[in-house]
Amino acid sequence: MGDRWRVEVDRGICIGSGMCVNHAPEGFTLDSARQSHPRAPQTDANEPTLTAAEGCPVEAILITLATTGEPVFPPED
Repeated sequence: MGDRWRVEVDRGICIGSGMCVNHAPEGFTLDSARQSHPRAPQTDANEPTLTAAEGCPVEAILITLATTGEPVFPPED
């Protein structure tokens, strides 16, 4: 995985489960309202971030390729 990803959290649907922090503590943090935030808007493609997005119970984590905006997760149907 040599790509760069843009990582966003839709805080309108985030329920603060903390699964993202459990899977990728270097990539996500929870604020005082238990809303998830990416630690950086872009990151190198990595398995923990993808696992965090896949494990989010409400699919609040959006990952796109930083260069093209092409969706990584959730995939386009």
